[in-house]
Amino acid sequence: MASTRAAIRYAKAILEIAASKVVATEVSNDMSLIASTIKSNPELSAFIQSPTIKVEVKENALLEVFAHANAVTKSLFHLLFENKRFEILEAIALEYNKLFDLMNGVEVAKVTTAIPMDAALETKVLAKIASFSNKKITIENTVDTSIIGGFILRIGDKQYNASVANRLQVLKRELSN
Repeated sequence: MASTRAAIRYAKAILEIAASKVVATEVSNDMSLIASTIKSNPELSAFIQSPTIKVEVKENALLEVFAHANAVTKSLFHLLFENKRFEILEAIALEYNKLFDLMNGVEVAKVTTAIPMDAALETKVLAKIASFSNKKITIENTVDTSIIGGFILRIGDKQYNASVANRLQVLKRELSN
Protein backbone atom coordinates (compact mmCIF):
# COMPACT_ATOMS: atom_id res chain seq x y z
CA MET A 1 0.00 0.00 0.00
CA ALA A 2 2.75 2.47 0.94
CA SER A 3 4.66 1.77 -2.26
CA THR A 4 1.51 2.50 -4.27
CA ARG A 5 1.12 5.87 -2.58
CA ALA A 6 4.80 6.55 -3.16
CA ALA A 7 4.45 5.56 -6.83
CA ILE A 8 1.52 7.97 -7.22
CA ARG A 9 3.54 10.80 -5.64
CA TYR A 10 6.52 10.14 -7.91
CA ALA A 11 4.23 9.88 -10.96
CA LYS A 12 2.51 13.19 -10.13
CA ALA A 13 5.86 14.92 -9.69
CA ILE A 14 7.25 13.57 -12.96
CA LEU A 15 4.04 14.51 -14.80
CA GLU A 16 4.25 18.08 -13.47
CA ILE A 17 7.88 18.38 -14.58
CA ALA A 18 7.16 16.81 -17.98
CA ALA A 19 4.12 19.05 -18.53
CA SER A 20 6.08 22.18 -17.60
CA LYS A 21 8.77 21.21 -20.13
CA VAL A 22 6.10 20.24 -22.73
CA VAL A 23 7.39 16.67 -23.01
CA ALA A 24 4.57 14.84 -21.22
CA THR A 25 3.71 12.76 -24.30
CA GLU A 26 7.32 11.65 -24.83
CA VAL A 27 7.62 10.74 -21.15
CA SER A 28 4.31 8.84 -21.40
CA ASN A 29 5.77 6.80 -24.27
CA ASP A 30 8.87 6.14 -22.14
CA MET A 31 6.71 5.06 -19.20
CA SER A 32 4.70 2.68 -21.40
CA LEU A 33 7.94 1.17 -22.67
CA ILE A 34 9.35 0.87 -19.13
CA ALA A 35 6.20 -0.79 -17.75
CA SER A 36 5.91 -3.26 -20.62
CA THR A 37 9.63 -4.07 -20.57
CA ILE A 38 9.65 -4.77 -16.83
CA LYS A 39 6.44 -6.80 -17.05
CA SER A 40 7.62 -8.92 -19.98
CA ASN A 41 11.17 -9.42 -18.69
CA PRO A 42 11.34 -11.37 -15.40
CA GLU A 43 15.13 -10.99 -15.26
CA LEU A 44 14.89 -7.19 -15.37
CA SER A 45 12.13 -7.23 -12.78
CA ALA A 46 14.19 -9.44 -10.44
CA PHE A 47 17.22 -7.21 -11.03
CA ILE A 48 15.29 -4.07 -10.06
CA GLN A 49 13.68 -5.75 -7.03
CA SER A 50 16.93 -7.27 -5.73
CA PRO A 51 18.12 -5.72 -2.44
CA THR A 52 21.63 -7.13 -2.93
CA ILE A 53 22.38 -5.19 -6.12
CA LYS A 54 23.76 -1.70 -5.51
CA VAL A 55 21.56 1.22 -6.56
CA GLU A 56 24.41 2.66 -8.67
CA VAL A 57 24.46 -0.53 -10.74
CA LYS A 58 20.66 -0.39 -11.13
CA GLU A 59 20.73 3.24 -12.27
CA ASN A 60 23.53 2.61 -14.78
CA ALA A 61 21.76 -0.47 -16.15
CA LEU A 62 18.45 1.38 -16.57
CA LEU A 63 20.20 4.31 -18.24
CA GLU A 64 21.75 1.85 -20.66
CA VAL A 65 18.58 -0.18 -21.29
CA PHE A 66 16.50 2.97 -21.80
CA ALA A 67 19.24 5.04 -23.45
CA HIS A 68 16.82 6.74 -25.85
CA ALA A 69 14.51 7.89 -23.06
CA ASN A 70 13.67 11.54 -22.49
CA ALA A 71 15.80 13.55 -20.06
CA VAL A 72 12.86 13.81 -17.65
CA THR A 73 12.58 10.01 -17.57
CA LYS A 74 16.31 9.73 -16.94
CA SER A 75 15.95 12.23 -14.10
CA LEU A 76 13.42 9.83 -12.54
CA PHE A 77 16.09 7.12 -12.58
CA HIS A 78 18.45 9.47 -10.76
CA LEU A 79 15.77 10.39 -8.22
CA LEU A 80 15.08 6.71 -7.56
CA PHE A 81 18.83 6.21 -7.19
CA GLU A 82 19.05 8.97 -4.56
CA ASN A 83 16.05 7.62 -2.64
CA LYS A 84 16.88 3.92 -3.17
CA ARG A 85 13.37 3.20 -4.51
CA PHE A 86 13.97 1.37 -7.81
CA GLU A 87 11.57 -1.42 -6.77
CA ILE A 88 8.57 0.85 -7.46
CA LEU A 89 9.65 1.87 -10.98
CA GLU A 90 7.01 -0.24 -12.75
CA ALA A 91 4.26 1.09 -10.45
CA ILE A 92 5.43 4.67 -11.12
CA ALA A 93 5.30 4.07 -14.88
CA LEU A 94 1.77 2.66 -14.69
CA GLU A 95 0.55 5.49 -12.43
CA TYR A 96 2.15 8.10 -14.69
CA ASN A 97 0.21 6.79 -17.69
CA LYS A 98 -3.05 6.76 -15.71
CA LEU A 99 -2.50 10.37 -14.66
CA PHE A 100 -1.44 11.35 -18.19
CA ASP A 101 -4.64 9.83 -19.63
CA LEU A 102 -6.72 11.59 -16.99
CA MET A 103 -5.04 14.89 -17.81
CA ASN A 104 -5.84 14.41 -21.52
CA GLY A 105 -9.43 13.26 -21.00
CA VAL A 106 -8.76 9.67 -22.04
CA GLU A 107 -10.61 6.84 -20.31
CA VAL A 108 -9.77 3.15 -20.41
CA ALA A 109 -12.63 0.84 -21.30
CA LYS A 110 -12.01 -2.66 -19.98
CA VAL A 111 -13.79 -5.14 -22.21
CA THR A 112 -14.03 -8.78 -21.17
CA THR A 113 -14.91 -11.20 -23.96
CA ALA A 114 -15.07 -14.98 -24.34
CA ILE A 115 -12.77 -14.82 -27.38
CA PRO A 116 -10.36 -12.12 -28.59
CA MET A 117 -12.26 -9.15 -30.07
CA ASP A 118 -12.76 -8.92 -33.81
CA ALA A 119 -13.66 -5.78 -35.80
CA ALA A 120 -17.43 -6.41 -35.62
CA LEU A 121 -17.45 -6.81 -31.84
CA GLU A 122 -15.16 -3.81 -31.43
CA THR A 123 -17.64 -1.68 -33.44
CA LYS A 124 -20.49 -2.90 -31.23
CA VAL A 125 -18.50 -2.11 -28.08
CA LEU A 126 -17.53 1.36 -29.34
CA ALA A 127 -21.22 2.08 -30.05
CA LYS A 128 -22.09 1.12 -26.47
CA ILE A 129 -19.18 3.21 -25.14
CA ALA A 130 -20.59 6.28 -26.91
CA SER A 131 -23.67 6.03 -24.67
CA PHE A 132 -21.52 5.83 -21.52
CA SER A 133 -18.90 8.49 -22.13
CA ASN A 134 -18.08 11.35 -24.44
CA LYS A 135 -14.34 11.16 -23.68
CA LYS A 136 -11.63 9.60 -25.82
CA ILE A 137 -11.59 5.87 -25.10
CA THR A 138 -8.85 3.26 -25.19
CA ILE A 139 -10.01 -0.35 -25.23
CA GLU A 140 -8.28 -2.93 -23.05
CA ASN A 141 -9.44 -6.45 -23.96
CA THR A 142 -9.39 -9.38 -21.51
CA VAL A 143 -10.42 -12.88 -22.52
CA ASP A 144 -12.54 -14.89 -20.03
CA THR A 145 -14.16 -18.04 -21.43
CA SER A 146 -16.52 -18.33 -18.44
CA ILE A 147 -18.75 -15.55 -19.84
CA ILE A 148 -19.59 -17.93 -22.74
CA GLY A 149 -20.23 -15.12 -25.27
CA GLY A 150 -20.96 -11.42 -25.57
CA PHE A 151 -18.95 -8.92 -23.55
CA ILE A 152 -18.66 -7.08 -20.23
CA LEU A 153 -17.75 -3.41 -20.52
CA ARG A 154 -16.29 -1.39 -17.63
CA ILE A 155 -15.58 2.34 -17.86
CA GLY A 156 -14.62 3.94 -14.58
CA ASP A 157 -17.32 2.95 -12.09
CA LYS A 158 -19.90 2.00 -14.74
CA GLN A 159 -20.43 -1.53 -16.03
CA TYR A 160 -22.52 -2.94 -18.87
CA ASN A 161 -22.87 -6.72 -18.86
CA ALA A 162 -23.94 -8.15 -22.22
CA SER A 163 -22.51 -11.61 -21.60
CA VAL A 164 -24.35 -14.84 -22.32
CA ALA A 165 -23.52 -16.07 -18.80
CA ASN A 166 -25.26 -13.00 -17.34
CA ARG A 167 -28.32 -13.49 -19.55
CA LEU A 168 -28.53 -17.13 -18.48
CA GLN A 169 -28.25 -16.08 -14.83
CA VAL A 170 -31.07 -13.52 -15.26
CA LEU A 171 -33.24 -16.11 -17.01
CA LYS A 172 -32.56 -18.63 -14.22
CA ARG A 173 -33.67 -16.07 -11.59
CA GLU A 174 -36.83 -15.24 -13.54
CA LEU A 175 -37.77 -18.90 -13.93
CA SER A 176 -37.16 -19.69 -10.28
CA ASN A 177 -39.53 -16.92 -9.12
